[in-house]
Amino acid sequence: MTMRTTARLFAAAALSLGLLAGCATTGDDAANAAEQAIADAKAANAEVAALGYEWRDTAKIIKQAEQALADGDNEKALELANKALAQAETAKAQAEAEKQKALDRASIDDSMAAGAGAGADSYTVVRGDNLWNISGKSDTYGDPYQWPLIYKANRSQIKDPDLIFPGQNFDIDRNASSSEIDAAINHARTRGAWSVGDVEQSDLDFLAR
Repeated sequence: MTMRTTARLFAAAALSLGLLAGCATTGDDAANAAEQAIADAKAANAEVAALGYEWRDTAKIIKQAEQALADGDNEKALELANKALAQAETAKAQAEAEKQKALDRASIDDSMAAGAGAGADSYTVVRGDNLWNISGKSDTYGDPYQWPLIYKANRSQIKDPDLIFPGQNFDIDRNASSSEIDAAINHARTRGAWSVGDVEQSDLDFLAR
């Protein structure tokens, strides 16, 4: 065997070993990438699970990715891990969107509550007034059916809720509870027959509650 032939064989062997080493390195890189993707998917899914937004099959896909990695199918493991990670990230976006919706709803409720509590704390009766139209004014209750609240808050100067006089100054109750408001509206709707100058028994019953 000549020196030239020997050199060629050595070069071929070296090239072959280099290719094998390159394949091994590429395989290690793929396995590492899949392993990291699985770890990222597990961490992201644990986060959304704590928020109560975990997708039904995400954990199952992660287990499939782990099994593929154990079987040496790095490409499949990486694909499954990335799928699970995408699901977890979508779930997290959904959780954040729902949280923002809740904050928006709370802000609207607070604004409505503030608006409901706004307005005059007192009202001076003018000619032509009655408790019904006073209660319906926007700067009092904005609802005529709540007139019994005015009656109850000013019982000391209102003997008959059907008979009030110009110049009377009525307190407007801004702290009535929801149950008190409901009771007032119910009384206004079910009060029954009435006459000016007479105190109706149903009105006295309402005051006694």
